[in-house]
Amino acid sequence: MSKSHLLIVEDDFDISNMLKIYFTGQNYKVDVAPRGSEALEKTRKHMPHLIVLDIMLPDIDGYEVCRRLRTSTRTSHIPVIFLTQKDERSDKLQGLELGADDYITKPFDIEELNLRVKNAISRAERESLTDPRSGLPSGRLIEEQLRRLIREENWALMDIRIDHFEAFKEVYGFVTGDDVLRFTAMILNETVDETGTPEDFIGHVGGDNFIITTSHKAASGIAQKVKERFAEKVLTHYHFIDREQGYITATNEAGEEERYPLMTLSLGVVSPATHQFSDIREITELAAQERRDK
Repeated sequence: MSKSHLLIVEDDFDISNMLKIYFTGQNYKVDVAPRGSEALEKTRKHMPHLIVLDIMLPDIDGYEVCRRLRTSTRTSHIPVIFLTQKDERSDKLQGLELGADDYITKPFDIEELNLRVKNAISRAERESLTDPRSGLPSGRLIEEQLRRLIREENWALMDIRIDHFEAFKEVYGFVTGDDVLRFTAMILNETVDETGTPEDFIGHVGGDNFIITTSHKAASGIAQKVKERFAEKVLTHYHFIDREQGYITATNEAGEEERYPLMTLSLGVVSPATHQFSDIREITELAAQERRDK
């Protein structure tokens, strides 16, 4: 099973280090940010499954960090647990009004925090809010994004698929396959972070299939950079011999050995400038068709 990714936002080194050691031992991937601005930057580039967020930070406070997370299309789905020394009712209400999922006061019981983290991540996955492997929005959140888009103008949707992913997973196993899915999410996040806007959206439809929604103007540039970066960096997931020969050998459905090319991305782009849509199903169908036709 894939490790869930936690981001601990805490400027007290002793506390952040203790949390990192503990949750790493609980089989989480743990990242730490001592400042709010750094937390926002890390979140954009490597989407965590959950954020443990201290309110008292040296630059911007936790409330402002949470507000920015909740007002960005790309990060609004991430569960947030506030961690603070304050215990006033008004402080708790302010955090909950900003969209925090939970609130725990220092000094805290580490086992209690662990249960709250586990429950918040499970709830997000159970409600089809995030994909457990990539941490990206999935299911209902993707549908909501598409329903919002169809009422607007000047947008574009990219349907993105990892070609030859199943053959790769057959040879290298599902754990390495999950690594590729997280790597792909990272590539998409990095590219959109550099080229797009906070209103752009990245979703994990399932398996080897992702989407990006952005402006019609930015779509072609994002698509080109995503494909180039993926093709360059995905090679690190292959053994040296496979990289050198440019293919892998896997068993096909007929039980025969077959050569498969190394993984690449295929993309299809649709927008109101090029297509007409009557419902969200047509958006996804036409985008998938565009991808297959290339």
